Amino acid sequence: MAALISLLAICFTATLQFVFPFVESNNGCLTADLIHRDSPLSPLYSPSETNSERFHKAYLRSISRLNNHFNPKAAASPEALQAPMVSSGGEYFINISIGTPRVELIGIADTASDLTWIQCKPCYKCYEQNPPIFDPKQSSTSRNITCQSESCLRLEKDRRCDTNGNTCQFYYSYADGSYTTGNVGTEVFVISSKTNPDQGTFPNIVYGCGNNNTGTFDEVGSGIVGLGGGPLSLISQITKSINGKFSYCLVPTSAEGNATSKINFGDIGLVPGKSKVVTVDLVDKQPTTYYHVTLEAISVGSKRVKYFTSNATDGEEGNMIIDSGTTFTFLDPQFYEKLAAVLERQVGSKRVDDPRGYASTCFKVEKESDLPNITFHFAGAAELKLNTVNAFARLEEENLMCLNMLPVDSIGVFGNLSQMNFLIQFDLVERKISFMPTDCAKC
Repeated sequence: MAALISLLAICFTATLQFVFPFVESNNGCLTADLIHRDSPLSPLYSPSETNSERFHKAYLRSISRLNNHFNPKAAASPEALQAPMVSSGGEYFINISIGTPRVELIGIADTASDLTWIQCKPCYKCYEQNPPIFDPKQSSTSRNITCQSESCLRLEKDRRCDTNGNTCQFYYSYADGSYTTGNVGTEVFVISSKTNPDQGTFPNIVYGCGNNNTGTFDEVGSGIVGLGGGPLSLISQITKSINGKFSYCLVPTSAEGNATSKINFGDIGLVPGKSKVVTVDLVDKQPTTYYHVTLEAISVGSKRVKYFTSNATDGEEGNMIIDSGTTFTFLDPQFYEKLAAVLERQVGSKRVDDPRGYASTCFKVEKESDLPNITFHFAGAAELKLNTVNAFARLEEENLMCLNMLPVDSIGVFGNLSQMNFLIQFDLVERKISFMPTDCAKC
């Protein structure tokens, strides 16, 4: 399994920065919808797909994303350091508007990306997209930035310069041959929800206006909305307006009805140290795009298994990344095998493989209560107990419960299945992430 994952490689990107007032919602916190790609509300939703089919497609997307963003070999190249997305698409979409007058777009919300970029006219070479392509010449608030501006210099090796007009440009290329390039400018961005279309207006946002883009990007989206921790991300640009805080609550994909995941920009009043709130320290580590934490152990029932990595350089602080764009949680392969063996003994049933060969730790159990609790132990005595929906996926067609964790020869990733039904707040001032168990469908 680990060998398979390490063989599959691709790559992707996004970036932003500044400080601006915004139009608040009534509770003082800007809230928008996050649409999961498998949700009935998603343009990509296929009602004929089974849970098993969605599980296996998510598996392939997770592996591609892992190699694009977090694989050490991929990260050795300057381009890959800023690669934010997999060409096959992201997991969550967010509605945004840009320009004056506004043009409504759909972007991939990505916590492992910085620069926000979209397709723009004139489109010399663009992939097919369903929303209209933005034309900066039709916007009265569109401005290019110069090559020597601070924001342009922050692009580092991904920076290009139009010497004729001294216009800053960006260029991102990916291992599968996909790429995007174009001018870097500033524009008015509006983040809205269905109930309040005017709630968050941000002027002078730095973004990439790609007019030469090709590859296997999803036609649903117009580009990437960068929510990473780097200096050019959307979060960094509006950090003073939102007090350095944002949060989200991810609805389980198994939830009934049309409940929507939410993302909040600003302080939601989640206080570290309060009852049921688990707070984990962020680790300052390169690349700054990613939200690094330190995993110390994982417990299966009462059996605690100390976390270790085959790569000594990854056994230090910041050995795991919190990422909303990766479906599964990835662990060191040697540790994973030890954890799976402990889990097998706790379940009291021999583990079996997923018939399609993707998941290697599955069990035939009568009911979910037959499965042990899984707890992640992070540095600072932060113990995060997962619910069954976080740790296991039910493959109804095969009558299996499979572990939502996979082995990988790379840095660990805490994926979105493990994050569902937690209200998760990122505090970039205090450098902490807080988790509070929540029924996200009721948020």
